[in-house]
Amino acid sequence: MGKAEVESSTADKKIPLKGEVAVHNFYVIHGNAVTRKKRDCPRCGKGVFMAEHRDRYSCGKCGFTEFTEHSKKATKKR
Repeated sequence: MGKAEVESSTADKKIPLKGEVAVHNFYVIHGNAVTRKKRDCPRCGKGVFMAEHRDRYSCGKCGFTEFTEHSKKATKKR
C-alpha cells in the first residue's frame, strides 16, 4: 500500500515562545545599586512594569492607563 504515516508528538519538539521579554533591559546597574528604567503599575504593584507609549503609560496585565502631560496639552489645543 504505502508508507505508514506516523504522528509526531509536540512534546518532543521545543517550540520557541513568542514575545519573550528581555528583562535585563528594564534595569540599570550603578556599582552596587540597581535601579528600574520603567515605571511600576500602581494597581498591580512592584514587579509589573508599564509600557511607555508616545502619549501614555499602560499596564499589560490589568489595563491601567495613565496619560502624560504631553497628551493633555495636545487635546486642549483642539
